[in-house]
Amino acid sequence: MRATFRNLVDTLNVAAFVRDRHDHAISVLRWALILLPMAALVGTLCAAFLLSLDTVTRLRFASPWLLYLLPVGGFVVGLLYHLTGRSVEGGNNLIVEQIHEPGGGVPLRMAPLIFFGTVVTHLFGGSAGREGTAVQLGGSLASGFGRALHLDAGGTRILLKTGIAAGFGAVFGTPIAGAVFALEVLAIGRVEYSALVPCLVAALVGDWTCLAWGIHHGVYPIGALIPVDALLVTKAGVAGIIFGLVGLAFAEANHVVGGWLKRIVPYGPLRPVIGGAVVIALVFLFGTRDYLGLGVLAAGPDSLTIASFFGPDTHRWSWAIKLLFTVVTLGAGFKGGEVTPLFFIGAALGNALAPFLGVPTGLFAAIGFVAVFAGAANTPLACTFMGIELFGAAYAVPIAVACFVAYLCSGHNGIYLSQRVAIPKVPADGLAPDATLRETRTRRTALRAQNRVS
Repeated sequence: MRATFRNLVDTLNVAAFVRDRHDHAISVLRWALILLPMAALVGTLCAAFLLSLDTVTRLRFASPWLLYLLPVGGFVVGLLYHLTGRSVEGGNNLIVEQIHEPGGGVPLRMAPLIFFGTVVTHLFGGSAGREGTAVQLGGSLASGFGRALHLDAGGTRILLKTGIAAGFGAVFGTPIAGAVFALEVLAIGRVEYSALVPCLVAALVGDWTCLAWGIHHGVYPIGALIPVDALLVTKAGVAGIIFGLVGLAFAEANHVVGGWLKRIVPYGPLRPVIGGAVVIALVFLFGTRDYLGLGVLAAGPDSLTIASFFGPDTHRWSWAIKLLFTVVTLGAGFKGGEVTPLFFIGAALGNALAPFLGVPTGLFAAIGFVAVFAGAANTPLACTFMGIELFGAAYAVPIAVACFVAYLCSGHNGIYLSQRVAIPKVPADGLAPDATLRETRTRRTALRAQNRVS
């Protein structure tokens, strides 16, 4: 009997099994001790950041004259980055680069600089978002933790991903989307699952911490539930084509305006001065301030916000006006993210398309909300999960169809130029393996110049 038991133990290799589980448990405990305080700190900073944005936005509503100081605020932030922040000007792209090829890490000074710069942008009325700030807060803190703990390159890569997940999940209240976004945003066509569980843990802790500080996120009611049939899904796919093209236009316009201003105005602090003056001129041109800031809070009962596009009224061109305001703001070098303006643009575009497609306005505002972002950021899975987290699972299929189609239609373009093309969306001759979107843009520009000459 004893011999039989010994043979069974040897056959099943119980000792190796126990040893492996022990090593795994130690690894999980080690990562938990790193992730939990890091993600909680990111969530706390995101809570402070969101509270600051609400405060300065309400201050701007109460003091409309602050808009005229937008060029001054832009100059101050630009000068601050010029003197102390050149190493972090890459923003989200710097974090993506460090994940792909860990090197010097992400300087910790990125966190206070982007926090201050984004708050100033919103105080004076620049049209920008908050995702970029949250991701940079998470990435810089994660990098700081990695340096303090002397992690190797592999550990640093995982920690940077978790920083992105924690920041994204906390600032939008969508932890599943935050976890998937941190993995999906790195490369088109490839998702590495090595950090899947750490990213989910970080996103959950970041979101829960933000909520524990009393921060609440916006709710966008779609309206009465309608059946999801083949016709509705087909219409979502058709709309997805338009959402993807608008996402492409947004990303490309940002890069074109930013590149053009850098060429004609070499001195960085002056570029936001010009952009701020143009934003003020646009306010007078369109006769409204509804397209300033995040577009989440309303200055008055008749003001347009993202929530306005979920109602019955149709707003045909609000998406284009918001796109213009945002491109000028971000292209000129003001700090902030692209995602919340993309939510505004997408919801407004869905609102405008709904009457033509014969669908409920609220539903297609919700679909556009995430689909334009999917096209601009090349993150269809994250945006699908975000749509489900924000609007419920009842419309998961049309949301997914619109996001996937938008992703395909936006081509090898995007708001993050350090994003790599792991697997091309379509066959692309001459595209180097793992080429960045920056390299694909350079290649397209060279080909266009060559064609003009010939």
